[in-house]
Amino acid sequence: MVSRKILAVDDEEDILELVDYNLTKEGFRVIRVTSGEKALELAKTERPDLVILDLMLPGLDGLEVCKHLRSDRATSDIPIVMLTAKGEEADIVLGLELGADDYVTKPFSPRVLTARVRAVLRRRSRGVVDEDAPIKIGGVEIHPGRHEVLVGGKPVRLTFTEFEILSFLARRPGWVFTRYQIVEAVRGGEYAVTDRSVDVQIVGLRKKLGKSGINIETVRGVGYRFKEPIDEEN
Repeated sequence: MVSRKILAVDDEEDILELVDYNLTKEGFRVIRVTSGEKALELAKTERPDLVILDLMLPGLDGLEVCKHLRSDRATSDIPIVMLTAKGEEADIVLGLELGADDYVTKPFSPRVLTARVRAVLRRRSRGVVDEDAPIKIGGVEIHPGRHEVLVGGKPVRLTFTEFEILSFLARRPGWVFTRYQIVEAVRGGEYAVTDRSVDVQIVGLRKKLGKSGINIETVRGVGYRFKEPIDEEN
């Protein structure tokens, strides 16, 4: 089996050493760079399976690197996991909206970083999502064609917006979405975006889902995600 190639970008050598050691131990091949400019160059020539990207880089920072990767056809499909210091919530939100797949805050647990990398690679390997296919996850069944939701086999009545939000989150379990991304997906980006409007919908949705409502997790300062089932870890 060919090792997955990871491009790790950070200007701190000790961080790169930690990432390299732990991911290599788990069977990944790690390419280390200390600048955003070099990261863009190697992303094209090496075609990594995933990029671990520090936001605080000298020169071209991580957000700019993320933007360049997503805007270039040659690199637009490479998954990105951001590394960010705690308290940089605005940067996390912006990074996710620019197209990053997930984030890990510093100081971080190597085991958590490895798990996040595996989860992102696993989600990407599932390929294109069939928007009409039924979704069964966390005790919830969603039937897009019939606009029907079942919890424990019993139908639950949702509003149009609640149904669309639930479907959007459940199609990508484990992914963190900002409030703006949720509204853009549900409303097509044509409506005014407010944090309050999304929060109110989520509260109502959790209430209607009963015990299964705990699967919709709040990611403080960022947004929401549908909890990824533990049995999918392998």
